[in-house]
Amino acid sequence: MSLFRLALHWQILIALGLAILIGISTEPTTSLFGISLHAVFTFVGTLFLNALKMLIVPLIMASIIVGMMEIHADTLGRLGYKTLIYYTASSLVAILIGLFVVNLLQPGIADGEPVRELVGLSADTDAVVERVEGRGSGDIAEIFIRMIPPNIVSAAAQGQMLGLIFFSLLFGFFTSRVKGNPGESLKNFWSGLLDVMMQMTEWVMMFAPIGVFALVAKVLMVSGLDAFRPLAVFFVAVLIALAIHLLVVLPAVLRFLAKVSSVAHFRAMMPALLTAFSTSSSSATLPITIDCVENRAGVSNRVSGFTLPLGATVNMDGTALYECVAAMFIAQAYGLSLDLTTQFSIVFIALLTSIGVAGIPSASLVAITIILTAIGLPVEAVGMILVVDRLLDMFRTAVNVFSDSVAAVTIARLEGEETRLLVNNG
Repeated sequence: MSLFRLALHWQILIALGLAILIGISTEPTTSLFGISLHAVFTFVGTLFLNALKMLIVPLIMASIIVGMMEIHADTLGRLGYKTLIYYTASSLVAILIGLFVVNLLQPGIADGEPVRELVGLSADTDAVVERVEGRGSGDIAEIFIRMIPPNIVSAAAQGQMLGLIFFSLLFGFFTSRVKGNPGESLKNFWSGLLDVMMQMTEWVMMFAPIGVFALVAKVLMVSGLDAFRPLAVFFVAVLIALAIHLLVVLPAVLRFLAKVSSVAHFRAMMPALLTAFSTSSSSATLPITIDCVENRAGVSNRVSGFTLPLGATVNMDGTALYECVAAMFIAQAYGLSLDLTTQFSIVFIALLTSIGVAGIPSASLVAITIILTAIGLPVEAVGMILVVDRLLDMFRTAVNVFSDSVAAVTIARLEGEETRLLVNNG
């Protein structure tokens, strides 16, 4: 029982260690009581990935709709537009940083060759290339056409998530404008559905150690420790991109737009950053984020009460960056050279899905499956990054929370507030 009282990241690290031990000491032909261990690991890993895919439609719809419902028509004035512009711009910059770093380092290529075999991707490369070319060879305008499907139910059933996301954005916004009992009923329904989906996601993530164990052990049985080399490069690529956004871009916003000291702001937000890093949950960190922004940075409740709860749902800079790097890494692992149209698709979908990712641990895995489906890559490839996902989740959540806090301070300064941070005049 004491094992299950450990924090999830420790459970995953233990599972990873056991998977390495068993994976390198067995072979694909190894069996126990006449049952192939490779088949067992494949079965368990597939169950875990299917459970993640099962959550996609209701989780994304509920998250986006509830987030948009927070933008009340009477609130969406000057403050609202500034906040939405900041959130969109900061997430877009984060995604582009990730795209630049992953194209520069190319973690999916080792010694000039794709790492598909090393990391145990089983889908046929030719089939994958055909699907991706089919998705990305059209004009960029086709991306926007797919945003408005003729049948939203059919789009959801077929995994056409771009249209579903756009529909959810519209539905959530106009739900906020419905008055009286019908409006309250709609809001209660979607809020309740989001609560249920967050609990279901947390429940599925309880089995992440088992899923990681099965998926990693299966790969190592075939490829050995060579599988960790590309994952290490992928890990470093994500950290470099996150560091650029956290230590360069966001401080620049504070310095030149908000005109406050980035060092003072880091100091003020340290409790929230440490909480975000340890919990991997921007939602769980939200009360501490609000406390730091209001009581340590001196932002008014009028600004923080609007920007921070909304940001915990729709502003996921670190998550959006990670989704982009992960999708590009998987494409590189298959030996695909994605054209500008397909890369634009990844950027655009990462931006939209980051809005709908619930602020709970590892929910971005769901968003990555949406991107892979949208550009024609096999969803099974998500299993490849599970090894490092939980640790990276801690870093990207801290970036998410810090970006929310920068938004609150910046909007407050643009609204004429002084805040308690040191003002940089020079």
